Amino acid sequence: MNEESSEGGVLLKELNPAEEPANQPEPEGDALVPAEEAAQTPSKLGPGEELSDEQLDRRLTALIYASPEPLSSRRLADLLERPDPKRVTTSLKRLGERLESSGLPLELKKIAGGWRILTAADLDPVLGELVNSRRTERMSPASLETLSIVAYRQPVTKGEVEAIRGVGAGPMLRSLVDRGLVKVVGRAKQPGSPLQYGTTREFLERFGLGALKDLPRDDELTRD
Repeated sequence: MNEESSEGGVLLKELNPAEEPANQPEPEGDALVPAEEAAQTPSKLGPGEELSDEQLDRRLTALIYASPEPLSSRRLADLLERPDPKRVTTSLKRLGERLESSGLPLELKKIAGGWRILTAADLDPVLGELVNSRRTERMSPASLETLSIVAYRQPVTKGEVEAIRGVGAGPMLRSLVDRGLVKVVGRAKQPGSPLQYGTTREFLERFGLGALKDLPRDDELTRD
């Protein structure tokens, strides 16, 4: 479990997130069989096409388990030496079903556009105790507040963040950029053309989100 994922649930209750993030492309959702991937026709198959289904499943599972970052279906196909992409999609589906039926506290989930094997969501409270028991770098309330504003209002300028928070946001934004959670996404069409900020793929991964649309809504943040 990501050490900071336990903080994702508190992603700014003071902020009203009813407004959808503007102009931001979203990664694919959590479907185990994305239609656009299943419809792809390989231009050239490689040695991986000679693998049996069992061999393909074993190698795909090992790659996802060992990778420090999410692996997209296309990346998996390359690492498996280019079997038919439809076979990769089917292998992912089999892996998800096996984990679900195994009784193990693991699940296959699409995070930030790639696949990962994660602990089951219902065990977050238990794993949270493990995280709380370790000395780890934590985000300050000010950093979380700034990150939440960027996440829900992006693309957003420093001035807009400061208007919401009521205090200077420069140091917090620089810190979030250094952490890889926020990046410059453009310039606003207003006097001075100030920089606009948005969240990164690392943000999605760290907080266990498949896409920005998975950010908790207002009713979820206030639920008992």
